[in-house]
Amino acid sequence: MDLENLTKQYIDGAWRRGSSDKTLTVRDPFNGEEIGAFRIATVDDLDVAFRAAQAAQPGWEAMSAYQRRDVFEKAAAIVGRRFDEIADLIRREVGGTALKAAFEIGLVIDALKEASHTGFQIHGSIIPSPVPETENFVFRKALGVVGVISPFNFPFFLGLKPVVAALSTGNGVVLKPHEETPITGGTLMAQIFEEAGLPAGVFNVVVTEISEIGDAFLEHPVPRAHVFTGSAPVGRHVGEVCARHFKKAILELGGNSAFIVLEDADIDYAVESAVFSRFTHQGQICMSANRLLVHRDVAEEFRAKFVAKVSSLRVGDPADPSTIVGPLINNREVQNLQKVVDGAIADGATALYRGETVDNVLGPIVLGNVRTSDAVAQGELFGPVILFLEFGSDDEAIAMANDTVYGLSGAVHTRDLMRGMNVAKRLETGMVHVNDSTISDEPIVPFGGEKNSGLGRLSGQSTIDELTTQQWISVNHGQTRYPY
Repeated sequence: MDLENLTKQYIDGAWRRGSSDKTLTVRDPFNGEEIGAFRIATVDDLDVAFRAAQAAQPGWEAMSAYQRRDVFEKAAAIVGRRFDEIADLIRREVGGTALKAAFEIGLVIDALKEASHTGFQIHGSIIPSPVPETENFVFRKALGVVGVISPFNFPFFLGLKPVVAALSTGNGVVLKPHEETPITGGTLMAQIFEEAGLPAGVFNVVVTEISEIGDAFLEHPVPRAHVFTGSAPVGRHVGEVCARHFKKAILELGGNSAFIVLEDADIDYAVESAVFSRFTHQGQICMSANRLLVHRDVAEEFRAKFVAKVSSLRVGDPADPSTIVGPLINNREVQNLQKVVDGAIADGATALYRGETVDNVLGPIVLGNVRTSDAVAQGELFGPVILFLEFGSDDEAIAMANDTVYGLSGAVHTRDLMRGMNVAKRLETGMVHVNDSTISDEPIVPFGGEKNSGLGRLSGQSTIDELTTQQWISVNHGQTRYPY
């Protein structure tokens, strides 16, 4: 893959270097090899990007849904055609395994295909008026310009998803990708949309660092909304800044998902689903299962089979197609997780399994003898670490699952589907999957969390609700008689 343009800013339809004298170097998290380097963007570069989106947005919104559809369909075809090179880039920049790359690229293609239809679903309405000879029209309009801040874990999909949501509803976009993954999370999208025929200026990518721009991205007067995907502490700050400036904040934040196994579950299937829920992409997914809640009647059987399955996972180089657990994004994350695990063990937890750690590859870890009140069970474990807890009744499982400030995803395994549904309804999460993984994202189903896991929803009708505004226009066909 030619990285010449992919290591530049994409502003107003042009590839250019950032104005700062600072350089951001992108490295392979597995072997540390340099992939490319950016001259980062300054506040002045941000301003140019936002102004470009502001100038181009009205023309984009004025295009018919049929014209916008063509752009998204072409983009989906480009991604499909470039599957292998994109998968290789995901491996090199993100540390993604072959399984993870295929999963992520598939989600991107689905998102683009769905975006091609969104414009046809934006409908207004006519509402009766109590005033004689008057009609009330309610129109849906784009917000204008939307800022998007993407994460490092699934940068291609979690960057593109809000971008296409905003574009498909007629908005202009400025994207700031995470500094660890600025190519798959940013400039790669710009290259794809440029080839697909998106008008210049509608979509812009600025690669920069907070030390350079501070809150300028959030505070800029042009964007009317920001979509942020990342940690809860940073999301809280994003929400506070947006509120001060009367901007909408759509926040997709962390999780502490519970994977509940009732005593009548298919144990072998539940084990397979739980392993996928935790160890896909090294557990670096907001929806990953952090806590295994298993009924004590089947706890011994489940624990033995689960540990056996975890111990069989191939760990190491993501270039090996058989690898399941590759590197974390950087060594700082490895060290942080090791400290959390060591602290939990010091507090009484037991290591049911602890894989070997080599450089940025943290081997899988299963901790038992954990209580929901323990510090390790209260936070998000963004890596290949999972907790094993036992319960005795549905009520106890529900109380344990809800004993967290997070509420993003969850899973319930049982042969009694109505029982599973009833348990799921009582979980304080935005999404629950009965007899499936905690990891799921479908293009027309509302995606989002409760509590500290975020605000707002995207996908399907939720995209239209969040990223358009409503305007009331009344038309008086006669003349109103005023009281004075």
